[in-house]
Amino acid sequence: MPIPPEVTGEEIDPDVRQELLSLPKGLADDVARNLVMVAQLIDEDPEKAYGYSRVALRLASRVAAVREAAGFAAYANQKYSEALAEFRAARRMSGGVDLWPVMADCERGLGRPERALAMAGEPEVQKLDKAGQVEMRLVAAGARRDMGQLDAAIVTLQSPELASSANHPWTARLRYAYADALLAAGREQEAREWFAKALEADKDGATDASDRLAELDGVEFVDAFDESDEAAEAAEANEADLDDDDDEDDIDDEDEDEDEDDDRV
Repeated sequence: MPIPPEVTGEEIDPDVRQELLSLPKGLADDVARNLVMVAQLIDEDPEKAYGYSRVALRLASRVAAVREAAGFAAYANQKYSEALAEFRAARRMSGGVDLWPVMADCERGLGRPERALAMAGEPEVQKLDKAGQVEMRLVAAGARRDMGQLDAAIVTLQSPELASSANHPWTARLRYAYADALLAAGREQEAREWFAKALEADKDGATDASDRLAELDGVEFVDAFDESDEAAEAAEANEADLDDDDDEDDIDDEDEDEDEDDDRV
């Protein structure tokens, strides 16, 4: 797959660059450039990102960072079985636990929420950093909801991290998940409060908390594009009416001319 010439591979994370040192220089550069493309495209065009990840995987399948990138690209395309296999391979190579929550979420994606819940109780969770533990809590709550255990999902999300007034990268998503669970349980007023708290913490627009709040408040947004379309259609209709009026005037004028000719005759 073509890579823009301005992508050199130097943009890659230093830790990943360190892993690639085990490869010959030219090969390492090629892999790095493909990994940069994966990182750049995974949110806006996950299908293309997946394509670049497959190239990197073909070039360096024994590098943990490559297997991890391939896993995330597959995950972004909802290829959960493939993603899980890649994450497991990356974990075996690196020996770390950072991928544990996303591996559990793959189990959810495969329709196995009970396995995700089992993973939430494994010792690996205690080895995660705070962000990883919050992520695992989100996955476990999602698994509870998958199983129809809505009240249990709400309780799972109730934690010191949820109650904290501090703002962390995961705060908005945790509050949003709690608000969404409350709303699903019919606790609308509480849900509104937590959507508002999620919006307050969401500095990067990671959630649609503002839209959910608007829905609860009965505010309806009209897309600006739709408005312009409607205005254009109205203008065209008015123009057509004017043309019809002009045509009718012309016909009336012709009739008057004919009447005058008849009078002269």
